[in-house]
Amino acid sequence: MTAHERVTKAIAAANDDGRTALVPFITAGYPEPKEFIATLQAVAAVGDVVEIGIPFSDPMADGMTIQRSSFEALQKGVSLAWIFDELENSGGIDAPLVMMSYLNPLLAFGYEKLAKRALETGVCAFIVPDLPYEESEEIRNALKVEGIGLVQLVTPATPDDRLQTLCAASKGFVYAVTITGITGGDTGLPADLADYLDKVAAISEIPVCAGFGIREAADVAAVGKHAAGAIVGSALVEVLERDEDPATFLHSLR
Repeated sequence: MTAHERVTKAIAAANDDGRTALVPFITAGYPEPKEFIATLQAVAAVGDVVEIGIPFSDPMADGMTIQRSSFEALQKGVSLAWIFDELENSGGIDAPLVMMSYLNPLLAFGYEKLAKRALETGVCAFIVPDLPYEESEEIRNALKVEGIGLVQLVTPATPDDRLQTLCAASKGFVYAVTITGITGGDTGLPADLADYLDKVAAISEIPVCAGFGIREAADVAAVGKHAAGAIVGSALVEVLERDEDPATFLHSLR
């Protein structure tokens, strides 16, 4: 089984158990770098797949909560190399890991080295929100050598022909953005979400996970009727910001 197939399998296993797969997001090294692995282990004990945010100076797809966490982690010296080293020394994490990173840190690290370190540390796929599909061939090919996936993002505004292309190219899962905007909003989920998610799920041969705006159990339930998984980001980062228990919060979403 390749690394990205571990992600697909974990999401499918949750569905087979009769529940929506939970994909929690944390910013690596936030709120304290020394607590990173303990936080990750707590989150991985509840989540089916865990998304690790790589701190970046200009996280354009993220709202204020994740921007704040990213800035603070950078200030405390968190880097991609540091994250890989921490994962390597963690003794293993229960859930498959997916890294969410803007392109610059990955480019600076080097794609071949990135793929090798990912495989060595349990990272099964990458999400790169500022990388258009048309410009992704180089990193996709480097990741493919090690069986690492590149998750594609689709939105309610994605044209049907492009939706077909992105779903076919995605590995691990397809990331269905539920809104046109940035993460962290509290406007709730859009009324026409069901039709959109049904359309993506009908096209994709791998699980579809929905993210942006998922904050409570009702949101997870709503998404779960039409998608395989729910991605929870800003709401979980806010829990960490308040120094509350992430596992308790994630259990509440079930």
